[in-house]
Amino acid sequence: MDKPKTPKINQAMVDAYDEYTHLTLDRRAFMDKLAKLAGSGAAAAVIAPMLAANSAQAAIVATDDPRLLTKDVIYSGSSGDMKGYRARQADVTGKLPAVIIIHENRGLNGHIRDVARRMALEGFTVLAPDFLSSAGGTPADEDKARELIASLDANKTIAEGVATIDYLRAEKYTNGKVGVMGFCWGGGLVNDLAVNSPELGAGVAYYGRQPKAEDVAKIKAPLLLHYAGLDTRINAGIDGYRKALEDNGKTFDIEVYEGANHAFNNDTSTARYSKEASDLAWSRTVAFFKKYLN
Repeated sequence: MDKPKTPKINQAMVDAYDEYTHLTLDRRAFMDKLAKLAGSGAAAAVIAPMLAANSAQAAIVATDDPRLLTKDVIYSGSSGDMKGYRARQADVTGKLPAVIIIHENRGLNGHIRDVARRMALEGFTVLAPDFLSSAGGTPADEDKARELIASLDANKTIAEGVATIDYLRAEKYTNGKVGVMGFCWGGGLVNDLAVNSPELGAGVAYYGRQPKAEDVAKIKAPLLLHYAGLDTRINAGIDGYRKALEDNGKTFDIEVYEGANHAFNNDTSTARYSKEASDLAWSRTVAFFKKYLN
């Protein structure tokens, strides 16, 4: 018996998934469009999980890695308790620079916890906040998480992020310097926090929505901005952001990873993950934080 062929995923399918997860939130319309692109509903049913993140994907750093101390924490936000996941190297007793990891529009899931552990192993005290804390925390259903995040009040979310920066600056395990990195929805929030928190030490945004040009003058922190070459939706704002940053004399670096898709860092998404782009962006991110937060 011949082995079933793996369906071929093309860019139009990736773009359709991006439209679904970031714009329409209409799964039926997405599956109808995917079926037309794939040639059948059966093929679409096979391809859809390859485009989505797979929560069963093995973590790069195990949850019980003995090199780390990890803990679910609750701290005071701007308008109530915030939930989060903290990670720190087990054998370090001194104060370390801090890094906040801001999740995608799926919320604080296993992948983001894994990213937090990876960054902790690089020599940082790490906190991954759950920006759905006010809704009871991130649900297991990713579609529900996206709906909840889409309903968040932007100003309240920014205030929670600023409160998280202030919390870590005063935390006994940190040196008082705090960096923020975020992905997709979280990348946009990194840019918002750069505008709204003069205490931010450094910001790294992965394929994040850009702030308004008139707000760029408020930015104090150096920025590292990662973009995927195929991400036309987000990349439409690069030139305007670059000009505003240059005109206002800001410290920044823009890196575009040609041939990579939006969410290229997420290794749980088979179709969109790029190990080459992810590894390069990660090395640049770690070096950037070590330069500005130590």
